[in-house]
Amino acid sequence: MLAMTYRGPYRVRLTDKPIPEIEHPRDAIVRVTRACICGSDLHLYHGLVPDTRIGSTFGHEFVGIVEEVGAEVQNLRPGDRVIVPFNIACGECYFCQKGLFGNCHNVNPEATASGGIYGYSHTTGGYDGGQAEYVRVPFADVGPVKIPDDIDDDNAVLCTDAYPTGYQAAEMGNIKRGDTVFVFGAGPVGLFAAKCAWFFGAARVVIVDRQDYRLEFARKFAQCETVNFDEHPDMVLLMKKMTDGLGPDVAIDAVGCEAFGNHLQRITGVKIPLQAGAATVTQWCVNGVRKGGNVSVVGVYGPTVNMIPLGNIVNKGLTLRANQASVKRNLPRLIEHIQAGRINPKDIITHRIPLEEVAEGYRIFAQRLDNCIKTVLIPPSASH
Repeated sequence: MLAMTYRGPYRVRLTDKPIPEIEHPRDAIVRVTRACICGSDLHLYHGLVPDTRIGSTFGHEFVGIVEEVGAEVQNLRPGDRVIVPFNIACGECYFCQKGLFGNCHNVNPEATASGGIYGYSHTTGGYDGGQAEYVRVPFADVGPVKIPDDIDDDNAVLCTDAYPTGYQAAEMGNIKRGDTVFVFGAGPVGLFAAKCAWFFGAARVVIVDRQDYRLEFARKFAQCETVNFDEHPDMVLLMKKMTDGLGPDVAIDAVGCEAFGNHLQRITGVKIPLQAGAATVTQWCVNGVRKGGNVSVVGVYGPTVNMIPLGNIVNKGLTLRANQASVKRNLPRLIEHIQAGRINPKDIITHRIPLEEVAEGYRIFAQRLDNCIKTVLIPPSASH
């Protein structure tokens, strides 16, 4: 089969790899019909994620058609169209039983730090991902969800990560009716976080980014206010000025470890790195949100140390919540919002690229060329 393979920082190639096989009775083999390049994949692409091995196939956002199932898989059969959450989860451990599918304890040897994720280095289990023609899906009786007939593949693929992560970002912010919400990052997750903030009752939503084309897109997609932080010398002061001196009720970090905006953070978190990513945005959230407010972090940071103002969290009485989205838990609600016409996730897709051109797809997405917001890869068998 054709599959994207990692060859080192800034180098990905399309190569031939063996089609995966059933290795366990709870496995399924899925033929991919859509896969995305995620902003988190760029951390791998840039060489910032530990234990990203040569020859790995990336891709934790994919949907497809079930080709084969193991003997113990009862809820799927060949021919089913499925959403495959980016979390790999056993469904039985302490965390899965609590609905924390992103924290499953049985799918990753490094489970004290992270659950299992498709195509996201050996720090998350070493599973090959979906930027390929076929994928082995472990615990197929737990994760995959059949795609309703009235939802197409483009909408479905965004239900594997970006849309659920944005939704959970808003959910973890504990947004109350009338709240003001600042969302940092106008990429796909930030766009969905802003859009979903309205579902929870927000009265005002502001997206912060440094790319004008992304901010323009955010205004149209999420019907929100926008701020270009490059135009303001002190982002925290601006947050206060825009909210009667108090700060917003909720601040969401949808950027993560490659944030711009602070030279010291950028040097120590990305260039050298002495910490596990530039924590600029988390600092802005903590320092800018009102006392007693809520900070939600879904941006990706590596293990284990970051420069975070813990004293301000304590002294301001903030609630800080963070996690990998537990996709399976929220999927019924997410699908309901699509079917009710409240959101059309595929509206953020700007580039549909053949899998054969995956290297170019990464270049366009990484360098934000051609006003790129979200890139979807289409395997050859799905393009006809």
